[in-house]
Amino acid sequence: MKKYLISAVSLCSIIILSACSNEKSKNLPDGKLNPCTIRFSWWGGDDRHKATLDAIELWNKIHPEIEIVPEYGGWDGWTEKVSTQLSGGTAPDIMQINYDWLISFSPDGKGFYDLSKLSEHLDLTVFDSDILSFGKVDNILNAVTVSVSGRGMFYNSDVYRRLNAEYPKTWNELFELGEKFRGEDIYPIDLDIQSGGTAWYLAVVYVQQQTGRIFLSMDGELGFTEEDIKLALDFYKELENKHVIRTIDIRTDEDGSAALYQSPKFIDGTIAGVLEWGSSVGKYEMALPEGLLEAGPMLSDDNGNSTGWMIKPSVLYAISKDTKYPDEAAAFMNFLLNDEKCAEVLGTTRGIPASHTAEKSLELSGKLQGLVQENDILLENLDTITISPYMELARMKSFYNDAIEKVSYEKANTSEAAHEMYISINEYLERIRR
Repeated sequence: MKKYLISAVSLCSIIILSACSNEKSKNLPDGKLNPCTIRFSWWGGDDRHKATLDAIELWNKIHPEIEIVPEYGGWDGWTEKVSTQLSGGTAPDIMQINYDWLISFSPDGKGFYDLSKLSEHLDLTVFDSDILSFGKVDNILNAVTVSVSGRGMFYNSDVYRRLNAEYPKTWNELFELGEKFRGEDIYPIDLDIQSGGTAWYLAVVYVQQQTGRIFLSMDGELGFTEEDIKLALDFYKELENKHVIRTIDIRTDEDGSAALYQSPKFIDGTIAGVLEWGSSVGKYEMALPEGLLEAGPMLSDDNGNSTGWMIKPSVLYAISKDTKYPDEAAAFMNFLLNDEKCAEVLGTTRGIPASHTAEKSLELSGKLQGLVQENDILLENLDTITISPYMELARMKSFYNDAIEKVSYEKANTSEAAHEMYISINEYLERIRR
């Protein structure tokens, strides 16, 4: 992605303690690479897991003396797993981290290793300064952005063709599809609330587009009024009422706790569309026959106003502040970020690389293509908003999902749920900003 709104806010299960032949004194870099075993953790879908394991295999052929131990899994519960590791001093040497973890785990900039001290093995010159700013806290470089991404609309092309339906361009067209698909007992899209605020994300886009107000500022100030939150919940409830998405009750009965890309209803075409990060859409692609999933327009109002859509660092890489082997960790991180052959192996499983070297390698190899690139191009043509890292905090997501669940199960009307959510968010944000 070539244009951004710049922010000032600038770990499946093997536990092996890192052990190198020569421990570094006080975990300071000395510029040398010694034989060792270091741990690397990430979350994602099967496409990302396979590509990353292949990349590790490539690294081990080049550096057999530095063994990489992989730790990986799905997103659900991953933040809690890492939080436990960090607090217990058992965190992996290198971690794929989420944007909000900088606030949660490094509010003073000292929660992760200062990557600016590792320039001997980590080349940061191939990143734009605005991209690097995403990983800074108090001007300390805690993490490096792997890619920048936004959520997009993706559709089962076979279902849409069979029902003689066009991909929606506006919110009203989306609502009309719900009524059109109802007779076939098919839903035009669904929203995976288990993944952490997907439903709320779409509602926020809608309200930001309608009002021009931004949900959260970069420094954690709530920009929505209580009425704006009610409008967002009204929008969500209308999606259910007009058969655009399943109710939470129906989704739970049919899917249990499975993520949407694992749902039999998505795989068999009963769910004909999803809202997903461009950098993570590969797991949905893999669940369907090749070429079936297609990117659709970014929804706008009837006047063509398409503002309100959001972008963020899809994932970042950080190094544990407690690692005994910062040089080796930095060298492997550099391999993941900048090595040309590694870039070809990883492809776009984490989005289009922010590293100019990696992006160029994908372009030359013809691998800079597919849904990730299509979604990226769609977002480039919009006046996007950079997501506040506060929006993705786990506690914030609980507020969104609690309100949506109450409205979906009709345990509260939208006014009541909006009032409770408005008060809860304001109190929480005020507390954590102190």
